[in-house]
Amino acid sequence: MTQPDVTVVIGAYEAMPYLVECLASVEAQTLDHARIEVIAVDDGSTDGTGECLEQFAARTDMPVTVIRQDNSGGPSGPRNVGLDKAAGRYVFFLDADDRLGPEALERMVAMADRNGTDVVLGRVEGINRKPPQSMWGRTLERTDVWSSNIKFTLSAQKLFRRELLNRHSMRFDESLWTGEDALFTMEAYLRADGVSLIDDYTCYYLVGREDGKHVTKSGSYTLRFDSARALMTLISDMLPPGPRRDMLMVRPFVVTLLPQFGPKYLRDSEKVRRHKFELAKPLLDAYWTDEVAHRLRVEERLRMHAVAEQRPELLLELLEFRRAKKEPEALLEKRGRRVYFAYPHFRDTAAGVPDALYLAEPREARAVPGYREGGLDSFVRRAVRKARRTLPSRSRDVRPAAAA
Repeated sequence: MTQPDVTVVIGAYEAMPYLVECLASVEAQTLDHARIEVIAVDDGSTDGTGECLEQFAARTDMPVTVIRQDNSGGPSGPRNVGLDKAAGRYVFFLDADDRLGPEALERMVAMADRNGTDVVLGRVEGINRKPPQSMWGRTLERTDVWSSNIKFTLSAQKLFRRELLNRHSMRFDESLWTGEDALFTMEAYLRADGVSLIDDYTCYYLVGREDGKHVTKSGSYTLRFDSARALMTLISDMLPPGPRRDMLMVRPFVVTLLPQFGPKYLRDSEKVRRHKFELAKPLLDAYWTDEVAHRLRVEERLRMHAVAEQRPELLLELLEFRRAKKEPEALLEKRGRRVYFAYPHFRDTAAGVPDALYLAEPREARAVPGYREGGLDSFVRRAVRKARRTLPSRSRDVRPAAAA
């Protein structure tokens, strides 16, 4: 039997009626069906999901294996079962709620084969859900986690070279109830020999369920801290301290931790507020650095600083300022080359918050009228001009060559 190009792993739990369109999108693939293998795992559903999968397997012309098992409690178990049985050169993890664009697998396999890349991201469009946006803009034949914004899309719905996963014994962490895909995908990015992005074709449709049953939306706040801790630990285990590690640490801070200290914090009980500060403390002690701080927007940076310093009163003032829809005054200094956003306690000596935390980075400062970018460039140009004035003129020392 010829090895399939791609194994589509579908983990399904209580997936009706969304599963019907999901399977139809697999059947509609333009890639030769003989080159596709489907492994579908029914994770203890009671709504007809298992029966739907078996009916699909009986009628379709592509090889389909259906596995029915007791409920495992999360998406990791079914994905690992499917991955263990996969035979394809590549693996694609398809959620049973979602669906593929007709040319998705054909385009992604061709992209990986053409460039020798280990991970391929296909453009995602949301249906009643908002997908990540910052990594899109153009097709990239070959990139990596340092040269693009792919760290902000860590869902599992990507094409992975199976040899990479097996070489490093990569599997989904079944102890995590949320964020397990972030851990898996970040490790793949870091181990991959190149990543490709397809921007000019929608490969994946991320569907928002009307019943709201998304794993990423469910669970208590403690699970979010578990997820952040796991991802931060992975990054720190795989990278030494320094700018590269800090660049990736931005992701768990912004995506996972910051929302716990946003508007929902104002609705938390005092007991939950204290517990969140306790859970965050070891993470900020270990991973909150100046480099991470200055990759965040000013308001985000100030909130994380309040948590890092274990000062809930500062956090509450920032959140109340935000809830009142106030805008901080923008103060331009150094002839417009520095912009400070005067959030609460700016230059309040009693509060003791460093000025540097209020200083806008260029990407945020550009929106302020009067801001003059390029302070460093201007400094370099002045230094060059000064050096030219002090160096002797080459024209006085070098004679023209004699004519031949």
